[in-house]
Amino acid sequence: MNRLLLRTRARLRDAAKPITEVAVGALTIGLLRATRYFDPDKTADFFGRAAHFIGRRLREDRIGRENLRAAFPEKSPEEIETILAGVWHNLGRLGAEFVHLDHIWDYDIDHPEKSSRIEVSPRSKELFDQLRDDGKPALFFAAHLGNWELPALGAVAHGLDAAILFRRPNIESADRAIERIRAVKMGTLIPAGRNAPLRLGQALQNGQHVAMLVDQYLTNGVPVTFFGRKTTANPLLARLRRLVDCPIHGTRIIRLPNNRFRAELSEEVKPVFDASGQIDIQGTMQAVTDVVEGWVREYPDQWLWLHRRWR
Repeated sequence: MNRLLLRTRARLRDAAKPITEVAVGALTIGLLRATRYFDPDKTADFFGRAAHFIGRRLREDRIGRENLRAAFPEKSPEEIETILAGVWHNLGRLGAEFVHLDHIWDYDIDHPEKSSRIEVSPRSKELFDQLRDDGKPALFFAAHLGNWELPALGAVAHGLDAAILFRRPNIESADRAIERIRAVKMGTLIPAGRNAPLRLGQALQNGQHVAMLVDQYLTNGVPVTFFGRKTTANPLLARLRRLVDCPIHGTRIIRLPNNRFRAELSEEVKPVFDASGQIDIQGTMQAVTDVVEGWVREYPDQWLWLHRRWR
């Protein structure tokens, strides 16, 4: 009897899934369209508060708390809760900012003294100009920190020929709506999938700059250490570096008070070589992971702690 009940529930759930996806997709499209009519700063403030209110009641809140305790055993419960509250606020703000991607990047590279949402350090500008103008490909990595949609905007806005790896939403209608937003001033978008490594490799060989997020847990990835704990990282960036000799740089957008951001480029992250002179995939991904960990330690409330991070 129990088996029959379980099978029935499973069949009902499978049958309802398409209906649910249609409803969620329609809600997503409606929300994206409506949000564009409101002031981005006020909307970001509201979305930040709403995400905090709703998020603290979800299972992801527990996951985030457990991840933070594992990463920062020296922090008090009060400190952990403060960080976690910031995580939800950051996520809500990101959602509001996403629909305004076509005009949120307002930095004037020729007149940096002008009032702008964005600030860029002189060293980051120097590195960017060098990478843009040297006629060579490069690899860029980012993390789910601050507003992780903005680096692609900055790159294209200032003339960097970029190919960006991204992950599609599971719901097709929402995917189409989000892709239309991302298609504005964000370079060549390459969806994650079986042919993504080939397309990214071709982009590098054609002299383009390739960028991707590197901080997701990957079950069959290469082993690395993150916050003193074993986890696995996607080896794609290191494998692309083995294919094409080019520099690796990290990029991040730090959220500042008053709805502003600071854009930064890291110094070149040197790859690790094995005894035969080949790129050491694991060692190189550990070097990249070390940079990400440094970023997260600096701004823990701006990183996405809400998913599985360790084995």
